[in-house]
Amino acid sequence: MISKKTGFVFLLALLVLSLAGCGGLRYSQVSPEAKNFHPGRIGILPVDVGSYEEARGHVDQTVAGVLVDKKWFADVVSGDAIAHQFTANKELQDVVVGYMAKLKGVNYSDPHQSKKLGELLQVDAVLMVNIDDWNYAVENGEKVAKVGMGMKLIDVATGKIVWKAGHAITEKYRVFQPKLTDVAKDLVKEMIAYMPH
Repeated sequence: MISKKTGFVFLLALLVLSLAGCGGLRYSQVSPEAKNFHPGRIGILPVDVGSYEEARGHVDQTVAGVLVDKKWFADVVSGDAIAHQFTANKELQDVVVGYMAKLKGVNYSDPHQSKKLGELLQVDAVLMVNIDDWNYAVENGEKVAKVGMGMKLIDVATGKIVWKAGHAITEKYRVFQPKLTDVAKDLVKEMIAYMPH
């Protein structure tokens, strides 16, 4: 026969386990270096929209807005501001293109290029964002608005990826389509909450 105390402990353990399965991101990984990483100035590289061209500009503004609202950093350099610098500065273009090619091609964050990137942008960290989903669809017979993203936070001084995450939000609707920009804002807020700062 199970005592009341043992039964209570068992129920409490079950509750904790069931709550642990709720919420959270689809994927989030923090490096050990993150505990000592507290950037003052962060730059958001222009968002990689992939095949979702209609997301261009919207997500850049959303990510910058959420980071500014958090008040974690002394300054947030938006993707739009970096894109303007990018078009006017050939050296910055070469560094960004070279850095991104290595990161995407062979999953290598080049410390020399990241350091140069930090110097040119005058930031301590860069945040890279890519769009995985940006559409309306029908799933299991229900209409949904779906936005998915991946993020990487890089310490430009060392080239270390201190945090990476991926997540998606699916919002059901019947008549009125929710704006994908609103779904994206909810997703960015949820993801940024997990980002070390």
